Amino acid sequence: MSDSATASPSVASKPFNWRFTTPLYIGSALNPINSSLIATALVPIAAGVHVSIGQTAALVSALYLASVIAQPTAGKAAEVFGPRRVFLTGILLVLAGGIVGGAAPGLLALVISRVLIGLGTSCAYPTAMVLIRQRARAAGLEKPPGGVLGGLMIAGVATASLGLPIGGVLVQFLGWRSVFLVNVPVALIALVATLMWVPRDQAIEHRTARRIISDLDVTGIVGFALAMTSLLLFLSSLPTPNWTLLAATVVLWALEIWWELRAGSPFFDVRLLGRNAALTRTLIRFGLVMLCGYVVLYGITQWLEASQGMSELGAGLLLIPMTVVSGLVIVPFSRRNLVRGPIIGAAVACIAAAISALFLPTPAWLVITLAVTIMLGFAQGAASSNQLALYSQATAEQLGTASGLMRSFGYLGSIASSAVTGIVYRTSVTDTGVTTIAWIMVGASLVLLGISIFDRTLGRTAAPTT
Repeated sequence: MSDSATASPSVASKPFNWRFTTPLYIGSALNPINSSLIATALVPIAAGVHVSIGQTAALVSALYLASVIAQPTAGKAAEVFGPRRVFLTGILLVLAGGIVGGAAPGLLALVISRVLIGLGTSCAYPTAMVLIRQRARAAGLEKPPGGVLGGLMIAGVATASLGLPIGGVLVQFLGWRSVFLVNVPVALIALVATLMWVPRDQAIEHRTARRIISDLDVTGIVGFALAMTSLLLFLSSLPTPNWTLLAATVVLWALEIWWELRAGSPFFDVRLLGRNAALTRTLIRFGLVMLCGYVVLYGITQWLEASQGMSELGAGLLLIPMTVVSGLVIVPFSRRNLVRGPIIGAAVACIAAAISALFLPTPAWLVITLAVTIMLGFAQGAASSNQLALYSQATAEQLGTASGLMRSFGYLGSIASSAVTGIVYRTSVTDTGVTTIAWIMVGASLVLLGISIFDRTLGRTAAPTT
């Protein structure tokens, strides 16, 4: 899908006004918020639909699995069908998911709702990246203003920890169904705003069904979905590993790589990741920062509730500084298009947060928790410069898929953090367990620092790629 070539007078004068960016930001915020929104509702959901609390974990994994698969798929579809069409399709899926969840009679319907919400919200971020690049090209700009990408990063990443306090308030005052129904009015607002303010895509050229299947690389998408599903099922089996699932995972990934190396229009471009080592490092860095953030979101909040007696709402409110600091940090870095400095700063902040977390089981636990959340908020905000790096490292034709892969790597970080928490807390939530989690954060942060400092392809500022 080529970029729009003609700039209207309004686009040329003020291309990134609030009308254009508002629906993109709203849509991009829905996925991270929904990822944690459900956490405070699991216990009342179990009581409401008469299942065990353990069974409600499927509601968390359903959205994660749908998101990991759908993020790069949406990026690929945006390149084939047009980003606005895919963005609107995603909003309609979110709307349907909210309605299904709000009226669900049992757990199966709730799982279906979460899958729909995961698929729908995953369409927003990669298509927004493509729409922003098209808008910049139409306005005759080499790249969009840094603040635009920074705003997208605030919406797409910094809002993740907002889900816990929002969910706590919704459940407390409106009941557990509200965590599903809240998507309905938000989706309607995003739908109307997109229809009114986001320019239409170019007409789709006529394609045969075989051409569409080839352009989308449907076989590659299915292979990626099967391989990722097998991987996530294996991780969920820990700490008692299912070796059959591990073997299936290895075989499925081998087949996926074999296919993609031969595909004419690969979905999961293995050669791109091999040739473009800078892009690969950017994806890994983003995943490691998200791993550290989600370890706090899951592991440390569980410790606060189990060992320190905090309520779910109280633990969620304690994480608000992470969101606030992240949003504040993103703005100056993105406006100046800074890349190398903030990326290294994010790694240093992760190390500082991890070392601080080693001292959580002390009388100063509340102050240390606040310090950890503030430092990780800085890390997530500074890590937004990985998005600027990606924008420079991926060509226009690769941007949608690369942006989706970036979000998939972020979700792999969150899934890995969930597996870590499950292993460490396999019998009970203890002070020793939270210290073990802190040491894991130290190790991940040191790897992050290494691939940040020694990456000589990172410039001081972002440079556009054609």
